[in-house]
Amino acid sequence: MFDDWCDIDETARGERKKLCGLTEKAGGRAAIKDELIERVRSHYDKLEQIADDVERLGFPGASAILRERLPRTARERSGELGEIIASEFIEHHTGFRIPVRRLRYKDGREMALRGDDYVGIDEDDERRLLFLKGEAKSGRTVPQGVVADARERLSENDGRPTTISLLFVADRLLESDDENDKALGRRIRDEVALRAVPPQRITHGLFALSGNNTDAVLEADLEEADGAHNHLSAGFHVEGHQAFIAEIYEEAGNLGDD
Repeated sequence: MFDDWCDIDETARGERKKLCGLTEKAGGRAAIKDELIERVRSHYDKLEQIADDVERLGFPGASAILRERLPRTARERSGELGEIIASEFIEHHTGFRIPVRRLRYKDGREMALRGDDYVGIDEDDERRLLFLKGEAKSGRTVPQGVVADARERLSENDGRPTTISLLFVADRLLESDDENDKALGRRIRDEVALRAVPPQRITHGLFALSGNNTDAVLEADLEEADGAHNHLSAGFHVEGHQAFIAEIYEEAGNLGDD
């Protein structure tokens, strides 16, 4: 999706720091629009479950169920789409997997989830766990203060993913029918108990989806970020940020009739 949607310019900003600038290609948004809408839906419900709803209830009934999961306010939509696109970008651009689509588990449409925005899991060559602790920000503009707030949250808990986030991911994996997922969930729970992963095996991911160019702000923030962790900061500049988000959510909730 991202290869058709945007150009990605990645540059090193030190031994452990990378900065990515994402810029939409001409016609890129239109080319990936249907796929993006499908991916947005998948963060709120399993696609096979939506298909089952369509078969049982028809398109209006299935749409009614899906819309109950989608946020309605502009602010909530902005924040959650930022989190969705950040998760998708991390999986596209790095070796990290975001194993749990946490927006499926919200207690209410407008209620924010606790913990880290997204947690990525990988292994090194020695099969030791690697973690990515992620923060996503989205707005018509993303100024320095918003980026500073994200950096502060990444630095909390000694720079480690929060315990509540790790246990949430682990518990969902343990509920899976996939034995590999269950095994990974067990390993993550063990990590919570042992706190065995050192800082150099933890990456901090900061993603900004905005109507303004955030390269300078992210670069300045990255310059001051600690040298103990790996860092990946990414800014995605989208024209008409608010209209873009409104359109995506309106179409995500409309399953159509074919």
